[in-house]
Amino acid sequence: MLDFELTDDMIALRDMARRFAADEIGPHARKWDQTGEISSDAISKMAKLGFLGTLVPSDLDGAELGYLGNAIVIEEVARHCGGTALMLAAHNGLCLGHILHAASEEQKRQFIPPLARGEMLGAWCLTEPGSGSDAAALKTRAVLKGDEWVLNGAKMFITNGHTAGVFVVLARTSDESKSRGISAFIVERNRPGLSTGPKEDKMGMRASDTVPVTLDEVRVPKANLCGQLNNGFIDTLKVLERGRIGIGALSVGLARGALEESLSYAKQREQFGKPLTGHQTLQFMMADMAMEIDAARLLVRKAAWLQDRGEGTEVESATAKLFASEMATRACLNGIQICGGYGYMKELPIERLMRDAKLCEIGEGSSQVQRMIIARSLLQLDKG
Repeated sequence: MLDFELTDDMIALRDMARRFAADEIGPHARKWDQTGEISSDAISKMAKLGFLGTLVPSDLDGAELGYLGNAIVIEEVARHCGGTALMLAAHNGLCLGHILHAASEEQKRQFIPPLARGEMLGAWCLTEPGSGSDAAALKTRAVLKGDEWVLNGAKMFITNGHTAGVFVVLARTSDESKSRGISAFIVERNRPGLSTGPKEDKMGMRASDTVPVTLDEVRVPKANLCGQLNNGFIDTLKVLERGRIGIGALSVGLARGALEESLSYAKQREQFGKPLTGHQTLQFMMADMAMEIDAARLLVRKAAWLQDRGEGTEVESATAKLFASEMATRACLNGIQICGGYGYMKELPIERLMRDAKLCEIGEGSSQVQRMIIARSLLQLDKG
């Protein structure tokens, strides 16, 4: 049975992550947004707290917090900086998530511990210039030549790509089937032929680096195939299913930040002889924000709880991600409205939170894709 109360360990984790985010991320978030770079010192501190190994078992040097613990950490970090939370979500949920799900035991022992300890960041390479929502249309190709796989292609919008030490790359290995001809490969950054382009000049999530990745005759050992040959896209769907829980948590954190900043401002600002909090029109806006944030958090934690029980959450993850991401955009826009002209200025963090929030409706499956997943289940439609 689902328990709505967090355990003492999860409460302690939440409180620790909340203090850390307020002290070590919040004061620097605007600067990181401007420079497009999270400080290495902050990343090192997060690594020591286990934030870069939330899903990893303790015997592989991870924090073993599960999907619920991961969601709690991401929400607290996102409350102050969406870009930092996105870095964690991509590292834990996508790169490490794929390796944890599909890799051999030998690969796990080789690649997971340094990622979990934060000695390097991980990136996940799926999207291409010609394939976004239709991910199975990717054209990056891997050909087996002797004892090596040779990869050629171009990836784009790769989170952590500028700094990552390990990439999980999806590539076509067969033309017999669109979705069942794709495989995953673990590619170390120092492989000749792997290069990254300049950081994308994004609207939001600017603290998180996003770059194109080019693979030009990149050779990796035959043993770097991650999972079964031609089964990489099936594994990808499972990785995305779990990763969407993290994006839902990120959305909740951004929305919570918008509400808390709005409340702080509204208590200090007076109009027509009384604080903004005394005006019913604004009270209703803040009530709606609080209600939707709570609902979104429950959806996220339900999906996380089910994953921690070993259950599939295709629909639950899509529902949580869809509702939470669209809710976050509404909450941030309402926060700007409550703060008026000041909310439109960069001095207040709400405009940054709003810019960050919009990506949550796009990345790891757009809102339209989530509706397709939910409708397909509801109407029992064929996935094809």
